[in-house]
Amino acid sequence: MANETILLVEDDADIRELVRYNMEREGYKVVANASAEEAKSVIAKRIPSLILLDLMLPGMDGFSFCRELRKDERTAKIPVIMVTARVEDADIVAGLEVGADDYVTKPFSARVLVARVKTALRRREVEPEDTADTLIRGPFEIDRTHHVAKTKGKPVALTVGEFKVLDLFMRRPGVVFSRYQIVDAIHDGEHASTDRAVDVLIVGLRKKLGGCSDWIETIRGVGYCMRLP
Repeated sequence: MANETILLVEDDADIRELVRYNMEREGYKVVANASAEEAKSVIAKRIPSLILLDLMLPGMDGFSFCRELRKDERTAKIPVIMVTARVEDADIVAGLEVGADDYVTKPFSARVLVARVKTALRRREVEPEDTADTLIRGPFEIDRTHHVAKTKGKPVALTVGEFKVLDLFMRRPGVVFSRYQIVDAIHDGEHASTDRAVDVLIVGLRKKLGGCSDWIETIRGVGYCMRLP
C-alpha cells in the first residue's frame, strides 16, 4: 500500500481535505487537484494507482475526463471511482458507460469510500490478462481457444452471446456493466440490441449455470456483474 497513489479530482476544498485525511490515514498517498486540467498535468508525470473523480468540475467535466482516460493506452486501466452529488440512475449509467469502475454518491460515508477504494485496488491486482486462453474464476472455467465453458468442472453448453457475457464478467469480477456495455461486448454473433434482449440473455445464462447462478448479480437500475470470489 505504501506505493499506491490516489489522484483526487474534486473542486470542493472541504471534500478534498475530508477524502485526503481518510485516505492518508489508511496509508495511501493522495495527490489532490481541483480540475481535470490539473489532474492531466499530474498524470503526465506519474500514473496514479486509482482516481477519485468528481463529475461537476470547472472546465472539463468528469464524464469527458474519464472518457479521455479510457482512450489513452497509458491510463486506460487505471481504476476510476466517480464521487458525485449526481444521483439519478441516468447519471450512474452514463458514468459507468464512459469507463468508471464504481460510482459513489454524495454525501458519502468515509468508511464506505475507503472500502470501495480497497476493493477497486484489490480487483486490479487479481485481474488476469485479457489475452489469456484459459481463465478460471470461482466455480467457472472458460477456454477461449476451444470455446468451452465449465461450471465446477462440468461442461456447460452456452450460446455465443452467453459465452461472451460470461467471459466479460470473469475478466472483470466486481465491475458493474450496463446493458449497453454488454451489447458492445457481444457486438457480433448474437447481437443484443435492446435492454430486454440483454435481460433475456442473462436469464438464459443463469439458468445454464444452475446452482452457481447467484454469482451473476443484478445491480438495480444499473446493470449486472459477477461477484468477487
